[in-house]
Amino acid sequence: MDLYNVIAGLGVGLLVGMTGVGGGSLMAPILILLLGVAPITAVGTDLWFAAITKSVGGFIHHRHRGTDGGPDFQVVRRLCLGSLPAAGLTLWVLAHTETHAIKGGLILHALGVVLLLTAVATLLRPRLQLAAIRFRARSAARFHHFQAPLTVLAGALLGVMVTLTSVGAGALGAVILFALYPLRLTTRKLVATDIVHAVPLTLVAGLGHLSLGNVDAPLLGGLLVGSIPGIIAGSLFASRASDRVLRPTLALVLVVTGLRLLA
Repeated sequence: MDLYNVIAGLGVGLLVGMTGVGGGSLMAPILILLLGVAPITAVGTDLWFAAITKSVGGFIHHRHRGTDGGPDFQVVRRLCLGSLPAAGLTLWVLAHTETHAIKGGLILHALGVVLLLTAVATLLRPRLQLAAIRFRARSAARFHHFQAPLTVLAGALLGVMVTLTSVGAGALGAVILFALYPLRLTTRKLVATDIVHAVPLTLVAGLGHLSLGNVDAPLLGGLLVGSIPGIIAGSLFASRASDRVLRPTLALVLVVTGLRLLA
């Protein structure tokens, strides 16, 4: 079973590095459905897995800050203004409520549907981006006025979802950023921004779950043995890959994730 943990970590690490997606979206279903881990333990362990692996990926992407692959730290700050307080509030609710009453199949099924729709949106990204650009051109002042508060609100939504299920920081965050910043963020820059934002969010949520006893340290160690080489290789590949490669890869990750959640 330790070997399976290493293989799972390697595969997910590659996807996280290349697309910014995969940590929560794939790892949690793998732990629950294939490795038989209890859902709440899978969430807590996965959050620490994501925090550590994305820290490595974020560092590598940060080194490309002078190119179109570097993170946009203003966008990261806006997301954190919403996500970190929302994560703290969600942790408080978890600590004072029966966890299984909140984390039910309904939430996972809803996420599965959302991720499948997100996969379609990702494949249609050029058309969606063109529509957003046209809207921005017609209503530039209004678009700019609501851009920052909508980013903070999106961060709050991600904070709740990630803390409850460990899913959303990469998959849903990517599509939201596509819509809010159609001109400002290229695909590679979006991946870097998404990963850098996920680091503090998953760390805060992971610390909360650790305090609640929801983290399996030996399991986490096995996952990390495979994921660290994977995240490094994936992040380096992402800096060289074209949009034609990254977009279908992102969509494939979302399809697999959505089907696994629905199953």
